[in-house]
Amino acid sequence: MDIATRVYNHKWKIDPIVRSLIDTDFYKLLMCQSVFRNKPDTTVTFSLINRSAHVPLARLIDEGELREQLDHIRSLSLSRGESTWLRGNTFYGKRQMFRPDFMEWFEGLRLPPYHLERKGDQYELTFEGKWHEVMLWEIPALAVLMELRSRAVINSMGRFELQVLYARAMTKVWEKIERLRGIGGLTIADFGTRRRHSFLWQDWCVQAMHEGLGGKFTGTSNCLIAMHREVEAIGTNAHELPMVYSALADSDAALARAPYDVLSDWHDEHEGNLRIILPDTYGTQGFLDRAPDWLAGWTGIRIDSGDPAKGAEVAINWWQQRGEDPADKRVIFSDGLDVQQIADLHARFSSRTKVSFGWGTLLTNDFRGLVPGDALAPFSLVCKAVAANGRPTVKLSDNPEKAMGPAAEIARYKRVFGVGDQERQAVIV
Repeated sequence: MDIATRVYNHKWKIDPIVRSLIDTDFYKLLMCQSVFRNKPDTTVTFSLINRSAHVPLARLIDEGELREQLDHIRSLSLSRGESTWLRGNTFYGKRQMFRPDFMEWFEGLRLPPYHLERKGDQYELTFEGKWHEVMLWEIPALAVLMELRSRAVINSMGRFELQVLYARAMTKVWEKIERLRGIGGLTIADFGTRRRHSFLWQDWCVQAMHEGLGGKFTGTSNCLIAMHREVEAIGTNAHELPMVYSALADSDAALARAPYDVLSDWHDEHEGNLRIILPDTYGTQGFLDRAPDWLAGWTGIRIDSGDPAKGAEVAINWWQQRGEDPADKRVIFSDGLDVQQIADLHARFSSRTKVSFGWGTLLTNDFRGLVPGDALAPFSLVCKAVAANGRPTVKLSDNPEKAMGPAAEIARYKRVFGVGDQERQAVIV
């Protein structure tokens, strides 16, 4: 595909930013089924949070165009082919991963209403409703904002300027792939949906990874691309689950148990490579120190904040202390990775444990240095659950720069989870 010509000629009705309810990350569907089963009556509010305040989204993006794209998403429903793929495909070695009752509900779903308001140079975008419905807004909402920002920058470019831009960006990605090709035993997947430059660009990046890395490329988090390109759909669970479970806790004791209650529910539903711990929501070290013994038998851990090497060392030590062999476990790195860090982490840990990488924004949105003023550089935009049944949610992370929630609740969570001083690190994406 000539992406430059398609972008130059595009009309949004031909190229809507989100073109399917499964143009989302696989883990969202897995979590949605879990919520549908375990917390069907919980009401949750999601909110857009721009961590990069220097990017004035409301000045860059026309409100009418944003509403048009969001309204288009609300018109979407599963196609027959998408439903057949979800019902009949094998995911993580298991057929019928998605239960009939969940699929019947999903096939009739239209996403609930949104609230959009301009506040200075930013947009306030929120979604409120039943948890299993509003949670499916997160990924498409982020994809819309990211791509509309990209379009705002490139709208003034001519046809040949666009051709040169995408040629340079393609070269940049391919050079990264060539470097990764030389890493023996590498396993890496695309995790770049939420902050991609565009759908067409993510699709191109997945095809490039598939061709350039062969068996080293294990798949994509994006369900629609996985279906179309016949690659594996990759993903497990995210911070959203412990954040909401914790907000629902009625006491400090229940709060301390909440992150493990989440994984107990997950344990009942999934096995094998879907049993991956995400331990950093309220501090990795404390989470592992207090973890029940059955959790040490899970397949692996995903490192998503803080110093990744330090996080992996903590996990390896924990497994050893619990009588588990780290060589049989998997460590998945997924926080703001680029090629050199991937190479360094693989060299350090691949002889001690099974290492995998979820490569996100700096795969699907690395246009750094390609336009004047670096106006296409990626930035940190998230859409998080901020309240559950009227109670605020909290995330502490292993990097306090990623912490969120009211100050009093953050202090309470730090006390309950025994989180001490933390090392601040710049949030790239």
